[in-house]
Amino acid sequence: MIRLHLHLISDSTGETLENIAKAGLAQFDDVETIKHFWPMVRTEGHLERVLDDVGKQPGLVLYTLVDHNVRERLESRCRSMGLPAVSALDPVIDALSRLLGMESKEKPGSQHTLDAAYFERVEAIQYTIAHDDGLGPEDWHKADIVLAGVSRTSKTPTSIYLANRGYKVANVPLVPEAPPPDILYNLTQPIIVGLTTSPDRLVQVRRNRLLSLNQAPETDYVDQERVKAEVAFARRIFADNGWPVIDVTRRSIEESAAAILNLVSDAIKSRDEQGSTPSV
Repeated sequence: MIRLHLHLISDSTGETLENIAKAGLAQFDDVETIKHFWPMVRTEGHLERVLDDVGKQPGLVLYTLVDHNVRERLESRCRSMGLPAVSALDPVIDALSRLLGMESKEKPGSQHTLDAAYFERVEAIQYTIAHDDGLGPEDWHKADIVLAGVSRTSKTPTSIYLANRGYKVANVPLVPEAPPPDILYNLTQPIIVGLTTSPDRLVQVRRNRLLSLNQAPETDYVDQERVKAEVAFARRIFADNGWPVIDVTRRSIEESAAAILNLVSDAIKSRDEQGSTPSV
């Protein structure tokens, strides 16, 4: 296994760098990565102290720095140490600058400004947590998205992921013995999306869940025929109400969320064409 020291140097929190590094490293197997985080580096003096430590554990330097003097000093020192240094955002910023005909603001951490979008995202997360697993049906009409499905179809993690993107999401369990309230069928503004999966996969997920809770792995909850009936029950509800359905069997949370957002986009276009105002 290859060992890599990865130095993430940022003039802000370093969150952007970490996400870029994670996405890049996911493309390689058998690599032991030791990440070194160096956030809020905004002066040459601070940079010098960081680079002294980088030199002791050489590796790839990934950075987001907007101050020209600090950048030039970093690049110069890395060249002298023989270390590769990559500016993570330069290609994107350069392309945007050319396309828009504008210079960038060169303001550290601009993406983390506490603007209206930030507070809307916080509000979305609070709403989503408060309306998990069928809670708060009286407020479902305030949601941007409502997810419905049987137990263990990734409703909650998908809801939280979407909330972090700024969408208010309610999720509703579909249980044959306890059908959802009628209010679900009368919603007009939120887009309602059904989540389904294959019965075999669902049995496996549920059995793993029971084992993680130290419970008996053989109950009605994982009975093959019962699970098939649950999935069929949910699919009938989806079909009867004309709700779009996403099969999460082979999808990650991110992939399911992307598919849902495509449906949201289509719904917005449809509502705009009909002259109504969408809630999203």
